[in-house]
Amino acid sequence: MVRRDRAAGRAPGAGRRASTRPARTSPAGGADLAAHKSRLREVIAPIVEAAGYDLEELSVSRAGRRHVLRIMVDGDHGVSLDAVADLSREISAALDAAEETGGQFSEREYVLEVSSPGVDRPLTQPRHWRRNVGRLVAVTAGERQLTGRLIEADDEGIVLDVNGARHELRHADLGPGRVQVEFGHVDELPDELEEDEE
Repeated sequence: MVRRDRAAGRAPGAGRRASTRPARTSPAGGADLAAHKSRLREVIAPIVEAAGYDLEELSVSRAGRRHVLRIMVDGDHGVSLDAVADLSREISAALDAAEETGGQFSEREYVLEVSSPGVDRPLTQPRHWRRNVGRLVAVTAGERQLTGRLIEADDEGIVLDVNGARHELRHADLGPGRVQVEFGHVDELPDELEEDEE
């Protein structure tokens, strides 16, 4: 059975994560890792999708005698810490149920980590770009390295505003994009904050 630890938020922009204490899972009969991941995805993906999120990544790695099952989820409006904790509980329960009914997750201990991506996650899919419209991004397009404001994004491509010049780019021509962290200026701080600091 899965025993759960408390959900823990990470620093802003670093994503959110919830972990569980060791539980038990294993590919039956020592099946290869790819087949094991495929079975895990069959159990986990419907839960994530039913909650309105995308399963961005699923990985299994060894940590001593245990295995770490890392699941990264994202949504159009981000993923709250409460949502991460809820998903962690639902996924743990589904894995327990699969263990009890089919025995396919029953031989190795694992640690479950459910998280959302931080701002350093590369933008590689059209949905990643759509979720970051309005942000400053850097991307390689052919031989050019561009940094500009992402003003439009759809399934075909993106539009960047680079110093007032509009650049329309197709996804096929883009390397992974990166959101650039922006810091406000002191003169943009609210008056109340400035008064408090004085």
